[in-house]
Order: sequence, then structure tokens, then C-alpha cells
Amino acid sequence: MPLTLTRYITLEQLGEKLGGRSRSSIYRDLENGRIPNPIRIGSRLYWCEEEVDDFLKTRRLGAI
Repeated sequence: MPLTLTRYITLEQLGEKLGGRSRSSIYRDLENGRIPNPIRIGSRLYWCEEEVDDFLKTRRLGAI
């Protein structure tokens, strides 16, 4: 069985992936359940890139 590595992205990388969304917009989206929940490592938040990609594939353009 092949081993797949999970890639985690930072808030800045998530913002770029979401078309340049600002930090405050991302936190608002998070509060309203419009993006997947992050994990905390130390004091920083990270998002699983695969979860974000899967989530975006299920959303229509403009729904976020």
C-alpha cells in the first residue's frame, strides 16, 4: 500500500488558494463553516491541503 504524505498549508497559503482572501475573511468563513477546520501545531494554524481542495471542488464558484 503506497504511503501518501499529507501536506498542510498556512493561513497565507490558504488565502492565496482562495483567490487572495484576507485573514479576517478567512476567519469569518471559518466561523460560518464555509471552510474546513484547521489543526493547531504550536501556536499556528494549518489546513490540510487535500481537505481544502476537496471542499472547494464541492462548492460552486461564488458560494464562499
